[in-house]
Amino acid sequence: QVRLVESGGGSVQPGGSLILSCEASGTILTIDNMAWYRQAPGNQREWVASDTTGGTTTYAESVKGRFTISRASRANAVNTVTLQMDSLKAEDTAVYYCNANGESTILPKNFDVWGQGTLVTVSS
Repeated sequence: QVRLVESGGGSVQPGGSLILSCEASGTILTIDNMAWYRQAPGNQREWVASDTTGGTTTYAESVKGRFTISRASRANAVNTVTLQMDSLKAEDTAVYYCNANGESTILPKNFDVWGQGTLVTVSS
């Protein structure tokens, strides 16, 4: 099994910064893509940013220039993706979810998993 554990949510004033972290572990052979999504109250879940194995990063227009996604691989197949969020706005308030997909060392071969979510509140 592949597991994602998120951390780093909290409350911050507009203009402030937060860093979210997501650690993927378990039966990972390769990870093709790690991404962050968010879901504000009453809204559908939306994509925020992605980091592919090739090192390509992409961002939603609403966060471009303010958020930075980065990935790191460590020993024992532990992969971490972080989301540095700067110049936060009230409209960034949401539950943020980590997502990862790739190939597992066990069947089923492919995995696509989600973290439990972490709440980010931007308010004065």
